[in-house]
Amino acid sequence: MSQPADTIEIEGDWETSKGALIRRLKRVEGQVRGLQAMIERDAECEDVAVQMSAARKALDRTFYNMLSCVIERELSCKNLNSADARERLKYATELLARYG
Repeated sequence: MSQPADTIEIEGDWETSKGALIRRLKRVEGQVRGLQAMIERDAECEDVAVQMSAARKALDRTFYNMLSCVIERELSCKNLNSADARERLKYATELLARYG
C-alpha cells in the first residue's frame, strides 16, 4: 500500500523525518510568499482566503506529522517498560492538547 503524499515516513531515522519536515515547511513558506504577492497585487479576497486556507492546512498537516515523529521516537526506545511507555505517550498527548 502506498503512502499518501501528505504523510511523512516515520519508520526511518530522525534525520529522514527531519528532512521531510523541512521540505514540507519550505513548501508552506512558498505558499505564504505567494499569499504576500497576491495581496500586493490586490487579488480577490476570496482567492486569497482559499490560498490562506490551503497554507494553514498544510502547516497543520506538518504539525501532526511532526507529532507522529515525536510519538515514534518516544516509544521506540529499547528496554521500554509499560509504565515508561505510558509516560512518554502522555507527554505526546499533552503536546497535542496544548498545541494541536
